[in-house]
Parts: sequence; C-alpha cells; structure tokens
Amino acid sequence: MTNNEIAPIKVKYCLYARKSTESEEQQILSIDSQIKEMEDLARKDGLEIVCIKKESHSAKEAGQRPIFNEIIEELKAGKFNGILTWNADRISRNAGDLGRIVDLMDAGFLKEIHTYGQKFTNNPNEKFLLMILGSQAKLENDNKVINVKRGLRARVEMGLWPCITPTGYINSKNKDECCKVLLDPKRAVIIKKIFEKVAYEKWSGRKIYAWLKDDVKFTSRTGKPLTLSNIYLLIRNHFYYGTFEYPQKSGNWYVGKHEPIISKELFDLAQEQISEHIIKFENKEFAFTKLLTCGLCGSGICADEKFKKQKDGTVHRHVYYGCTKHYDKVCPCGYIKEEDLIEQLASLMDDIDLDEIGMKEKIKSEIERHKRFNVGVLGLKQEAVKVTDVDVRNYAKHVLRYGTMLEKRELLLCLRSKILMANKKVTIE
Repeated sequence: MTNNEIAPIKVKYCLYARKSTESEEQQILSIDSQIKEMEDLARKDGLEIVCIKKESHSAKEAGQRPIFNEIIEELKAGKFNGILTWNADRISRNAGDLGRIVDLMDAGFLKEIHTYGQKFTNNPNEKFLLMILGSQAKLENDNKVINVKRGLRARVEMGLWPCITPTGYINSKNKDECCKVLLDPKRAVIIKKIFEKVAYEKWSGRKIYAWLKDDVKFTSRTGKPLTLSNIYLLIRNHFYYGTFEYPQKSGNWYVGKHEPIISKELFDLAQEQISEHIIKFENKEFAFTKLLTCGLCGSGICADEKFKKQKDGTVHRHVYYGCTKHYDKVCPCGYIKEEDLIEQLASLMDDIDLDEIGMKEKIKSEIERHKRFNVGVLGLKQEAVKVTDVDVRNYAKHVLRYGTMLEKRELLLCLRSKILMANKKVTIE
C-alpha cells in the first residue's frame, strides 16, 4: 500500500436476527437457525461480529421494534458499522425504518449490510436495490392486509363471526367449519338467565355480579370471573339474539348463522331496564366519595341522593354516605347524612394530621383572590393579611362547611390520616 492510498475502514458487524410471523416456539427456532447460518457465513468470509441481537417484533410498523431502535442508536455511537442479517427484509418491511437505515449509510455511520446472498454498501445502485427489496416486502404486507380484510368481509357477509366468540359461545374446532359458532353448553343457559333477571326481575349489574360470583360461581372460558364492566358489555351485546356489527362502531350490521341464546324482545326489554339503572346512577358527583373507607369491612364509601317533596311543593335534597359493600355484601356500616358527616369531619380537624404546607398554599391563593376582588371590583383598601395570621385548622373547618365540592375534595386530599366510617361514626386511623 502506498502513502497516497487510504486504508479501508474495517467493518464490525452486529448480527441481527428477527422473526415475528410464526408461533413463539417456531420464532425461537427460526432465530437460532438464522444466527447459526450467519455465524457460519462470518467464519467463512472472515467477518468480525461484535454483538448478536435477537428480536421477535413485527417490522411492519416504523419505530415499534425496541432492539432495532437500539441498533440505530449504537450505529450512531460507533459501536459497530455493519449489520449482518439473513435477508434484507429482516431489517425493515416499512418505509420509515428503511429510510433511517439509508440515512445512516449516507451519513457514514453504516458502512455495510451483509446478508446470506447479497451485500449493500453506500453505493447508489446497492442502496437503490436495498430500497426496492424493502419496498417489495412492504408491498407483500399491504397485499396480505387487503386479502385478510377481503376474506373477513366475505365471512361476515355469510353470517359467520370471524373473531373469538362472546361468553356463552365457542368456536367450532372442526377445520371444515371455519368461523362456525356453537353454543357453549356450560354457559349459554346462564347467559339467558342474566337477561331474564335484568328484564323481568329488574336486577342491576351489581346484583348480577354478586349472583354470578357467589351463587353460580360463574367463570369465562379462561377460568376467570366476569367483572362488572364485562357484565354490562355482555348485556349490551346484540350477538346473543342473532345479529352483530363488524367491525365495531362501523355501522355495518349482519345477521349471524349462529343459534341465538335469547329473543330480540328479551334483549330490548333488558336494555330498557339496564338503561334506567345506568341513567339513575351515572354522572353523579359527591364531595367525599373515594376519600373515606369503611371501618368494618374495608370497602370504599359511596353516596346516594334522595329527594323529598313537602306538602307546599318544595323539594329537599338529601345526600347519604354508606359502604359500597364490595368486600362484605351484608356489611352493617349504615348510612350517614352529608350534613352530619361534615360536622364530624370538622370536629376531627383539631386532631387530624394535615399537610399544613399544602394547606397554607391554598390559603395564600384564597387571600390573594379576595384581595384582588376587594381592590379591583369594590375599590376597597385591602389591609395586608399574612398566611400566618390564618389558623389552618379553622380554615379547614370553614371549607368543609361552606366550600365548594371541589374545595372540599382538595381539602381531604391534604389529609395524611386515613378516615374511617362505621356505624354512622367517623374516626381517623
């Protein structure tokens, strides 16, 4: 080599193996097979491998592979300057990641991509070929998506359900009956009883939940009990009387070939009853919910409101707090009026553990607000009032009695002590 010749830059490779289209066990075998073949190739061609990285994420979406992202950062850091992989589509099957690779080549961070049968360097023709191979892989993915969607659309138009069946049904295991839905002999009867109890006996979702959990010992196919949200979704599911929407929220409805568990009339009646229950209880906000705990069973404390009409036509609203009975369905905690609860909380303010720093910040904000109002609106001269002049605990009592719902909640969030309620009495822990 003469003095005018530049020594070639030595390429250090990262061996990258990826597989994502098969089952987990097959992925592992495929990855190990790739590594073995590429290590044999490296020994044959005298390539230096400085690290081996494995990944089982799909390469269809840009930026979603943590190991690939790690390779990009290590290329920029100079830990290696080459990639050794089985095939070009192992690196990317989307335009975003492919663009990142080509950019690294242009910037000089990536000197070479070496595959089993090809080599790509920072050469216009080789980069063009790399981009063609990556684009071809993306085309294959896009065509697969189109074909799958077409197949699913054909199935639903035939009345076949192409997904995992709802609770109460099972998918046929017969390969000749693809997407055929059968009744689950263990659960279909219980599903029908759920609708009947809601429609005819006016059971609430919580009552259904307790019945399934305590009396029926009902579980899904995975062996888990239904949650309360599962129950409401189940009751709203049109699939049980023979129709379905696919995809969800698409507005495309189909008549299924599966055997209905209930009639359309029973479904509609159940919707009326469950809607009345939801409208009655949803969107209600109360000052002290989720901030107190039942002292008897450890459940949360919820609230409900009652309206009483007087003879003169006036209506009085009363709010009551009581145990949710989540952990004990027969908890004897009792209910307490909101007015009585506030007075008991106020009487505890002298002993309760307060976050005084947080309280003082709220007091300071309140003083400034009143000062701006008196000076700017009323034109009054405002005497200087310091935070230290205000008794924190008296301020807390004032907020409990006369503050807004939001102010009351913010106050209780400043309490370090745990507040318990049992037998209409409030205590601190």
